[in-house]
Amino acid sequence: MWGYLYLLPVFLALWAIAGIWIVFGIAVINRTVDLKKGFPYISFCGSYPPQSCIFSQVLNMGAAMAAWICIVRYHQLRDWGVKTWHNQLILWSGLLCVLGTSIVGNFQETNQKPTHLAGAFLAFVLGNLYFWLQLFLSWWMKVLPQPGPRWMGPLRLTLCSLTTILIVAMTVLHSRTLRSASAACEWAVAMLLFSLFGLLAVDFSRLNSCVLCPRPRPELRGPPPALGSQAL
Repeated sequence: MWGYLYLLPVFLALWAIAGIWIVFGIAVINRTVDLKKGFPYISFCGSYPPQSCIFSQVLNMGAAMAAWICIVRYHQLRDWGVKTWHNQLILWSGLLCVLGTSIVGNFQETNQKPTHLAGAFLAFVLGNLYFWLQLFLSWWMKVLPQPGPRWMGPLRLTLCSLTTILIVAMTVLHSRTLRSASAACEWAVAMLLFSLFGLLAVDFSRLNSCVLCPRPRPELRGPPPALGSQAL
């Protein structure tokens, strides 16, 4: 019996993939993008109004959902017995990916290129790292639960490997001014990362609900209440 939390990664993947392709379609229709001159980068499609507004909203809402997914995943791994520093490394790589995604959506390339590129680095590179760290963890800790069919692990390995290869190819092609080929790699990387987030639905299928309970640090906890004195 699957809990409702599996819907969050699924909705994120569908929302993000549909959203950026809608932005692409609007950019082509209003001729902001001319496909005769080459295939555009994702960010170029979302650089001019009205699609820039949609682009920002899609990435901001996607970033919010991804942040919640990273937090739920952190608590899930903690309950599975993953050491704190390993788990925090995974969490912070995911949250920095989320931050980069929001930066890309809010700082268009035509207005703030250095900031935009910094955001893209966080979104792509640390997003890829987020899933690599989880793969390494599953290999290292054999006792971790492995929800889903047996081919789920090899599938994630394939997607992570393709993402890494395409990030390198995108960078090399861009440096050689092969912009259309580099842009195609960028679109492929985005689709792969959205798909990897979507696959977390398999892991979340075992969660019926999620309740966050703040707990104070041991040194901040007060002394236990004194027992009442007994009458003699």
